[in-house]
Amino acid sequence: MDARSPHDVAAPLDHAEIRTIIIGVMLAMFLSALDQTIIATALPTIGSQFGDLESLSWIVTAYLLTGTAVTPLVGKLADIHGPRPVLLIAIGLFLIGSIACALAPSMIGLIIARAVQGIGGGGLIALAQTIIGLLVAPRERGRYQGYFAVVFISSSIAGPILGGFFAEHLHWSLIFWINVPLGIGACVMSDRALRRLPAHHHPHRLDVLGALLMCAATVALLLALSWGGTHFAWISAPILGLLGLSVVIWGGFALRMATATEPLLPTVVLADQVVRTGVPAAAFAMGTLIGLSIQMPLYLEGVLGLTASESGLALIPLMGGVVVGATGAANVMARVTHYKRLPLIGLVCGIASMVLLTVWPYGLPVAVVALATGITGMGLGTVLPVTTVAVQNAVPLPQIGIATAVLNFFRSLSGAMLTAGFGAIVIGLSGIEGSALLERLLSGHAQVEPLAEAFRWVFGAAAAALVLSLVMTLAMEERPLRSGHAPAPMPE
Repeated sequence: MDARSPHDVAAPLDHAEIRTIIIGVMLAMFLSALDQTIIATALPTIGSQFGDLESLSWIVTAYLLTGTAVTPLVGKLADIHGPRPVLLIAIGLFLIGSIACALAPSMIGLIIARAVQGIGGGGLIALAQTIIGLLVAPRERGRYQGYFAVVFISSSIAGPILGGFFAEHLHWSLIFWINVPLGIGACVMSDRALRRLPAHHHPHRLDVLGALLMCAATVALLLALSWGGTHFAWISAPILGLLGLSVVIWGGFALRMATATEPLLPTVVLADQVVRTGVPAAAFAMGTLIGLSIQMPLYLEGVLGLTASESGLALIPLMGGVVVGATGAANVMARVTHYKRLPLIGLVCGIASMVLLTVWPYGLPVAVVALATGITGMGLGTVLPVTTVAVQNAVPLPQIGIATAVLNFFRSLSGAMLTAGFGAIVIGLSGIEGSALLERLLSGHAQVEPLAEAFRWVFGAAAAALVLSLVMTLAMEERPLRSGHAPAPMPE
C-alpha cells in the first residue's frame, strides 16, 4: 500500500518537483533514443568479433521489431496502472537487456538480448510523453515537447560518435554498459517524484488477444520491410507471404476492435477527428525525417563526393533544423490561438526544399544542399510538438497513455516503411546491388549519375510524404488548448 495521505496525493506539484520528474523522464527517453544510434558505428567491429557479418542487420531489426510492437500495449498499461510502475518496469527490462547484450557470448545471444532491450526501450518514449501529458496542461505542454526534440537530436549526434569511439579505442560492449548508470539515474530521479502524480489512471480491462494480434501483425510487416530488397527480392514468396500474413492478422485485429468489450485501441480515441488526422500528419513527418537521416550520408558521399566525416558535418543542418523548428513551435503554441499556422508554413518550406533537390539532385554546392536540408528539418520539427500536444489535448486524461502510444506507434511504423521505401528506390534505380554499392562507395568508384538520378526520386518521395503531412495538418481540427486538467470534450 502507498503510505501517502489523501492530502499528499491531491496536492499540486510545485515547479521543483515537476522539474525533477522532467529531468528523470528526459534521461529515460535519452536511454532509448541513444541506443538506436550508438549501435550503428560499432556494427562492423561486432560482426568481426563474432565472425558473423550476415546477421548484423538483425541487431538493429530485433530492437525495432519488439520496440514498435509493444508501444500501444505499454500505453494501455499506463492508463490502467499509472505511468510510474510501467516506466520503472520498462527501464528495468531495458537495463536487463543492456547487460545481456554486453555479456552476449555469440551473435544469436546478442540478437535475443537486443529484442529484450527493445521491449523496454519501446515504451520509454511513449511513457515519457504520457507523463508530461499528466503533469502539464496542454497550453504549457508544447515547451516540454521542444525539450524532448533536443534529446532526440543530441542522441542522433552523440550516438555515432560514442559508438565509434568505444568500438575503435575501448570495447564495443561499453555501448551497452553505459546504459546502466544512465538507467539507474533515471529510476532514482523519477521514482520518488512520480509517486506525487495525481491518480489519473482508471480500472480498465487489458485486451490480451488484441495486443497479441497487433504485435504479430506488426512483426510480420516489419520483417517484410527489413528483408525486402536485402535478403529477398521485393516480389518474392517470402516477402509477399509476410505482407499477406500481416494483412490477414490486421484484419483479425480490426474484427477484434469491433467486437471486444474494451479493445486495446478504444474506438472512441481513433474516431476523434484530431487523432485520426494528427497521427498521420506526425507519422509522415517523422517517417520522412528518419528515412532522410539514414539515406542522406549515401547521397553526400556518393553524389557530392564528401568524406565520411564531412558528410557527418553536412547532416547537422537537417538534425539541427529539427531542434530549431520543434523548440520554436513548442514555445509559440503557449502564446497563440492558431497554433497550426507554424507547422503549415514549415511544411510548405520543407516541400519547396525537397522539390529543389528533386529538380537538381546533382551539381548543387554543398552549402545549398545543407541549407535545403536545414529548412526541411525546421519544417519537420514544427509538426512534431504540435501534433503531440493536439492529440493529447483532444482525449480525456484516462486515455492520454493509449493516445500517445498510438501516435508513437504509427510514427515508428512510418519511419520503418519510408526508410525501406527510400532504400528500395536507391538500390532499384541506381542499378547497383546494395553490397556492391557500399563497396564501390568506399572505394571511391560509385557511379555518380545513376545514384543522383535515384536520389531525384528519393527527394521526390520525401516531398510527396510532406505533402500528405501538410494535408493531414490542414484537416486537423484546431481545438483550444486547455489551460488546466479539465476533461477533454468527447468527440461528437
